[in-house]
Amino acid sequence: MSRVGKMPIAVPQGVDVQITADQITVKGALGSLSRPQSELARVANDAGVLKVTPANDTAAANAMSGTVRALVNNMVNGVSKGFEKKLTLVGVGFRAQAAGQKLNLQIGFSHPVVKDMPAGIKVETPSQTEILIKGVDRQVVGQIAAEVRAFRPPEPYKGKGIRYADERVVLKETKKK
Repeated sequence: MSRVGKMPIAVPQGVDVQITADQITVKGALGSLSRPQSELARVANDAGVLKVTPANDTAAANAMSGTVRALVNNMVNGVSKGFEKKLTLVGVGFRAQAAGQKLNLQIGFSHPVVKDMPAGIKVETPSQTEILIKGVDRQVVGQIAAEVRAFRPPEPYKGKGIRYADERVVLKETKKK
């Protein structure tokens, strides 16, 4: 059995988990998430501890049990603590400004770039060169951060662009004559 799939998930106080035949719903202080139930893995709630077991003895069911356990754990953590991604802007004149559900970026183009945030995602700009994307769904937070980074990814010669806060950009040496 999958090593990840064997680990139980502790449900914190204030988080409600409902498991039906076709759906798993997790409700907490920050919101509610639901996903369809996999036919290869079973999720059981044993008095505040979630356990995932494979439905049969195939390799696919074994792998899916680890995947479902990770997804359900991310749902529980998302509705209790939430997820966030931090981006930094590196470059002269690069600025970001959050205005409600929109993120306005001035990143060296002749026009400002505006990114609309989907429902459930909050964007903050603690400074003009920092972007903080927060939400309860880990996949959506990561996807939005990747889309914002894709507007101007870090270039390899000067390092200018939008990068993750923990990302290290290896700079290339310029061409010599």
